[in-house]
Amino acid sequence: MKNIKGKNIVVVGATGAVGQEMIKCLFKTKFPIKKLRLIASENSAGKKILTPFGKIEIETLSEKVFKESDIALFSCGSDLSKEWRQRVVKSKCLMIDNSSAFRYDDTVPLVIPQINPKSALKNNGVISNPNCTTAILAMALFPIYKAFGLKKVIVSTYQATSGAGAKGMMELIEQTGEILRRSRGDLDNLLKLRLKGSIFAHQIAFNLIPHIDVFQENLYTKEEMKVAWETHKIFGDKKIKISCTAVRIPTLRAHSESVTIETVKKVDLKAIRSILSKSQGVKLVDNPAKLQYPMPVNASGNFDVEVGRIRKSLVFGEYGLDFFVSGDQLLRGAALNAVEIAKLFI
Repeated sequence: MKNIKGKNIVVVGATGAVGQEMIKCLFKTKFPIKKLRLIASENSAGKKILTPFGKIEIETLSEKVFKESDIALFSCGSDLSKEWRQRVVKSKCLMIDNSSAFRYDDTVPLVIPQINPKSALKNNGVISNPNCTTAILAMALFPIYKAFGLKKVIVSTYQATSGAGAKGMMELIEQTGEILRRSRGDLDNLLKLRLKGSIFAHQIAFNLIPHIDVFQENLYTKEEMKVAWETHKIFGDKKIKISCTAVRIPTLRAHSESVTIETVKKVDLKAIRSILSKSQGVKLVDNPAKLQYPMPVNASGNFDVEVGRIRKSLVFGEYGLDFFVSGDQLLRGAALNAVEIAKLFI
């Protein structure tokens, strides 16, 4: 790999929701860029889009672009990532991939810079970004794991429509408007209405759907299994027993998760709050007396993952903990994490 100083960057999938956030994160984190190039579909080629770095013309995929770049931030889907992997690596351009294409490949490190930055150095030209749900959970879970150990983790997620991209958010907005128009303020009419969407399996407005991604043989969905698979890989510990139920809810942005854990050591709430308050990328929001706790409306657009509702578990007692997290999945769960991986090589 080239001697990278973070100067020549290319964003692949630059017009998508995550690609757009990658550009913003490069700017907000003051990433030292000599030249920024943007890749999108042929339909967008030649168009100039306004970015914090000025107007930049959209290009199409080519080996030439990668030969002239140091780091490629990929957010264009698994198929394209797999198709272009060898050509990007051959060009000696570091590939940081946001898709699921290489997450479970033992030769590709799966990295959260605040947790396992050294793993990024053991790459073969490719580094994988974790699933958004895993990344948000891991930010709060890892500091507790380091201090108290983990035996079991039970997670229920409350995932925003933005997890399905811009089209998912638009489906929520459009369905909400349609139901309000058709019900005309009559509650009975509102409750009777059923709309069929194209993005989600069922109506998402005024509803929630306990189903994200495809069902596996064990009756968990792939989204749920990702939390277990990826946490094991990132933490480097397959002994932790992890169970997840993933739920899509009618919010626009930021995922939330209710977490119950069993620890190896007895928990100390004061110590846990202190540890989390000092953890990079984590914001402690935990003041029940003032009704302060993590919420997606506050986490949206922010880099830090909010953690709160911290209490000893009624199930596991002194060896257990319950807490709640909210984090912007387009940032911590995708774009920001990719940019922070890239910053490891400046």
